[in-house]
Amino acid sequence: MRQASIFLVEDEALIRMMLAEMVEELGHHVVAEAGNIQDAQVLAETAIFDLAILDINIAGSSIVPVAEIIDRRRLPFFFISGYGSAARPEAFIERPALQKPLMLSKLGEAINAILASASKASSAADDSSPNIQ
Repeated sequence: MRQASIFLVEDEALIRMMLAEMVEELGHHVVAEAGNIQDAQVLAETAIFDLAILDINIAGSSIVPVAEIIDRRRLPFFFISGYGSAARPEAFIERPALQKPLMLSKLGEAINAILASASKASSAADDSSPNIQ
């Protein structure tokens, strides 16, 4: 699997640092990080990344505004939560969610699966686009 650029949103600084280390250990690169909703919204709009990893609860606030921006940009993302997959926002119930604490192998599987799925969707869109010369 190719190296991916990752956008990471997690309000707990130590957990965010640990996740960044795990992402790097898996051969990917964290290109943007946010610890609060305001910074996350700005980065969701402006950062260039392949995949976002979003904590569901950011200091008591919902991650939904950030997820909506990323979804509008048609970029893949998945959730992480200490509350389990049942805590996923209703609007994004179909999105994957990993339970914290994360195991390196599960994080790697999730990143690879989502990137592979996004790559297939992108290829299908490219194939269906008219080839205008």
